[in-house]
Amino acid sequence: MKPSHSEFHDIRGIRYHVRTWGEPAAPKLFLLHGWMDVSASFQFLVDAFSREWHVIAPDWRGFGLSGWTREPGYWFPDYYADLDALLDRYQPDGPATLVGHSMGGVIASVFAGIRPGRVSRLISMEGLGLARHTPDQAPARYTDWLDRLKDLPTFRPYRSFELVAARLQKNNPRLPADKAAFLARHWAKPLDAGEVVLLSDPRHKMVNPYLFRIDEAIACWRRVTAPVLLVSGRLSEIPARMKDTPAQLAERKGAFRDCREIELDEAGHMMHHDQPEKLAAILEDFLAV
Repeated sequence: MKPSHSEFHDIRGIRYHVRTWGEPAAPKLFLLHGWMDVSASFQFLVDAFSREWHVIAPDWRGFGLSGWTREPGYWFPDYYADLDALLDRYQPDGPATLVGHSMGGVIASVFAGIRPGRVSRLISMEGLGLARHTPDQAPARYTDWLDRLKDLPTFRPYRSFELVAARLQKNNPRLPADKAAFLARHWAKPLDAGEVVLLSDPRHKMVNPYLFRIDEAIACWRRVTAPVLLVSGRLSEIPARMKDTPAQLAERKGAFRDCREIELDEAGHMMHHDQPEKLAAILEDFLAV
């Protein structure tokens, strides 16, 4: 495996962990992980790159080795501001190449519309947002959130890292045992009692009081000036969860003015685990244009 290096920075009051691979003099590539994932999840993708990159992959606030917020929840605007601060630290003098998976793809793509001059290339791996909501759903969502604030969620401990690895393989049956074992050591930490617990803040399980506003996301995507690559996994369950009609899905994708699409065979949502070699070739081919 290619060796990674951990760095810690104060980003907007949060102790942020950033994992890097490669030499700082190499072209910079920002890899942004998804919900309930960590930066180390990109290890297999980085190993498959044929070019030399300075890969910069943060653990988002509340995930991995990054600090947790003192607030009762996590909001997308904070992630946009965190990314803005991270780019100021790692690439202040020019536009950046962003590769985001799932939640990381949403963050990267919306940010690319908020600050189009800060992004030179955008790759979104199944990061086209969440299912649509209507305003009439807001009262029930706020009520649910208020009720859950009275009993904040927790993660149950596991008896071993092997059981965490088994959980990962249950979530993704295509994940080989060796990769699951590697990820388990980055997904969880040992407790004094000999058990292990997930590293992420369990408050990520809280319902978000804010509905996902697809119209706002599309308005941001229409401002993206960077070339965009949308990558999906043929075996992914995400399209079914979004419940879009073909016309609604086309509306999301059509918001990007300069966009290519690729569907990756024999890969689900966690495509960087299922097919890292094929995915690396697709990404580097797009970035070489």
